[in-house]
Amino acid sequence: MSMQKTNMQLEWQKFSHLFRREEVSAKKLLLKEREVAKKIYFIEKGCFRLSFNNDGTDITFQFFFEGEGISSAESFRYNQPSLYSIESLESSIVHSLTKTDYLKIIENSPLIKQDIEEQTIQRLLYVEKLFLSRIKNSPEQRYKELLDQYPKILQRVPQHYIASFLGITSVSLSRIRNRR
Repeated sequence: MSMQKTNMQLEWQKFSHLFRREEVSAKKLLLKEREVAKKIYFIEKGCFRLSFNNDGTDITFQFFFEGEGISSAESFRYNQPSLYSIESLESSIVHSLTKTDYLKIIENSPLIKQDIEEQTIQRLLYVEKLFLSRIKNSPEQRYKELLDQYPKILQRVPQHYIASFLGITSVSLSRIRNRR
């Protein structure tokens, strides 16, 4: 593997002074449901979940790991209250960017703007697949998809969050795991 940096990495590096490195402890909320997102985060190390409160029940609906960006996109872009919370599940390191600095980068780098648009499309496609899977697949099939996508998730994410993500109880998840 080449040690040379790609053009995209070099382009991002031009703006590295705008990012703030943050060490985040486990179980820390980066964003609370109904707050307005003021930052976007890029995960260097760690695991996060997106969740919301549904009549007193905590629902996990997405996980994020190293190399991924995370924010409440609608809240960040349109200054609206977030529909969900962002919580760390383990000690993590993120690089945060304020909206002002994010816009500065977009305005000054067509290459990064194009990269972010591609990442946004990839995230949309992922959410589409997730939505369709939730409608047509059994919890066991969704569990297999999750393991295919994140093979080490069982070592990093508590079982009750995985069960919530799959829309089942922890007991049902144990049964699925025992059948494998």
